[in-house]
Amino acid sequence: MPTGLSPTDIAPPFVLEAEHLTLDYAGERGVVRAVDNVSFRVRKGERLVLLGPSGCGKSSILKAIAGFLAPTDGRILLNGAPVTRPGPDRIVVFQEFDQLLPWKTVRDNVAFPLRVARGLSSSAARAIADDMLARVGLSHALDAHPHTLSGGMKQRAAIARALAATPDILLMDEPFAALDALTRGALQQDLLRLAAELKFTLVFVTHAIDEAILVGTRLHLLSAHPGRTLTTFDTSAFGPDSAETAEFQRAVRDVTAALFPRPAEAAA
Repeated sequence: MPTGLSPTDIAPPFVLEAEHLTLDYAGERGVVRAVDNVSFRVRKGERLVLLGPSGCGKSSILKAIAGFLAPTDGRILLNGAPVTRPGPDRIVVFQEFDQLLPWKTVRDNVAFPLRVARGLSSSAARAIADDMLARVGLSHALDAHPHTLSGGMKQRAAIARALAATPDILLMDEPFAALDALTRGALQQDLLRLAAELKFTLVFVTHAIDEAILVGTRLHLLSAHPGRTLTTFDTSAFGPDSAETAEFQRAVRDVTAALFPRPAEAAA
């Protein structure tokens, strides 16, 4: 270690790297380019938000990170190794509420992947499930089935299931978009609390600017279709109580201006 540097001065390693990522789809009228030459890196414990208008390729990038979509060009590295297929080191929480197995209880939905993917005993898996469900405020619903839960409770259970698996990186695709404003705000605050407690690494997709600034430590802004990098913002200074501050509102204005420049600014 170089003289004068403490362990806290050393930056965490990169968990995820996207290098010149280009993604195409086969459309009815030929090949459609969703993402064009996008690069970024995510350090351990960082929360990167992909932000841009609908159709800019945010979800496509997330699918590529998860291993569901192969790059047309470029590559994605996880802990230095190319991503070629899905794996338990990346867990996705989707926008849709129906992510849970309907015939299993909430507890068993969280415990089941631990038994299958990690080979834990039933008692060990249930203990982890109970702890994680308590962290998301679902201790009272351990034996409930998904059809009895509200949308917000289903998303809490999906988050608990994802975090219980301790993935290298958590991927979230607009997980709160379909919720009412009060529930969405509560879940945003819970996610930040869990991030502080568990120090997980996150890639989060949204088209809501205020949510992006609140949730992320860094924003990666994408242009309208096809998605290309516009700029990045460091939002690590904002926390759960920042939303009403003048600095937060200024950041909202700055990000909005970068995403949607006025005609004169765009021409310049």
